[in-house]
Amino acid sequence: MTAPLVGDVFTHDFSFTQEQVDLYAKISGDMNPLHVNQEVGKASMFGKCIIHGHFSASVFTKIFGVLFHAEGHIYMKQNTTFLKPMFVETPYQAVITVKEIFPEKNRVLYETKVIDIATGNDTIVGEALLMNKKDYNW
Repeated sequence: MTAPLVGDVFTHDFSFTQEQVDLYAKISGDMNPLHVNQEVGKASMFGKCIIHGHFSASVFTKIFGVLFHAEGHIYMKQNTTFLKPMFVETPYQAVITVKEIFPEKNRVLYETKVIDIATGNDTIVGEALLMNKKDYNW
């Protein structure tokens, strides 16, 4: 794979199931009823359960760990801002854009975001810094 260039974009469509959310709740220990109890979710300001913020942002680790320049990636930093709640069985698109390149350190700063496909709204925005001595050679 060739080294990424500023402006390159990678997209990944995805959704989560309630079963995945329940498993994340058990693994993380965050059993907040807003994530796992349908009656609590329905009575909330959201009208249904919401996905854990950090679980929803885990799509970026999937992308960088498996789908995009994955071999040799070292995930160095991620900042994340949660703009809107995310829900199970809802189609989303993760968008990764090369923002800045640091060739002397084999690093790339990516803009990261998640878009609700139905509404076009951003649900998550942020940045990720990755190093890759195998693929990040300009």
